[in-house]
Amino acid sequence: MKKYFGIILSVVAICILTACGDGGKTSSSGGANKEETNQLAAIKKAGVLKVGTSADFAPFEFHKMVDGKDEIVGADVDMVKKIAEELGVKVEFIDMEFSAVLTALQQGKIDIAISGISATEERQKTFDFSVNYYNPPQKVMINKKNADAYTSIDSLSKKKVGAQKGSIQESVVKEQIGDAQIVSVAKVPNLVIELNQGSIDALVVEETIGAAYIAQNADLMFADIDLVSNEDEAYAIALPKGSTELKTELDKILEGLIKDGTVEEYVQKNSKLANESTDK
Repeated sequence: MKKYFGIILSVVAICILTACGDGGKTSSSGGANKEETNQLAAIKKAGVLKVGTSADFAPFEFHKMVDGKDEIVGADVDMVKKIAEELGVKVEFIDMEFSAVLTALQQGKIDIAISGISATEERQKTFDFSVNYYNPPQKVMINKKNADAYTSIDSLSKKKVGAQKGSIQESVVKEQIGDAQIVSVAKVPNLVIELNQGSIDALVVEETIGAAYIAQNADLMFADIDLVSNEDEAYAIALPKGSTELKTELDKILEGLIKDGTVEEYVQKNSKLANESTDK
């Protein structure tokens, strides 16, 4: 009986020790998970900032041949490179359709998203955002042959008006040109092609973006139609919800770049770059 009792005690002791060991491991793992929610610390530990963008939005992000290589360039790109430099990490840009950028951020495939993204009230329910770094006016782009036809909001009634899918411009069309037939397309260059071909009658686009395409398309112009711009349309960097430390650091860097005029310099520099001929 003593022998059997001793065996039972040994088994119980092993179970207790194992349970204690598992408990300690679980506690440690929980701490690690909590630590990983510090987005800034995780990025610095990885040594790379993964950035989601839709590189069809000149002059903020677009493709251009540089020394014989296809590269993503633009004002946002220069700004993020400066941010990565300040954080002491490398930067990796991941190009995708605009409508997929915030989804990728939510799924943890990227660290931040930057692509002319506006911090709308609806988006703020799901994501954190940096301070606004650029507030662009919205414009209506048309074919020059229609200059006399499209001179007011009312003149676009029942007309096909394009906007990038998932963008703030979609909301502008719905809210300010309510009875137009909205045509949502994933890529801005495709919308410009449709406008050139007459598949759509007009295109709502941010002024700087539109100016870059107009410079390369002699048949296009801005219509003399006033659209209302507001703070909700300003650009900001999107972050995962709860990225307190990362937001604080990005805001500090961005505020410095805005204050000393660097962001505006990036926009002007890349506007010229986008307007240059390309063999892409």
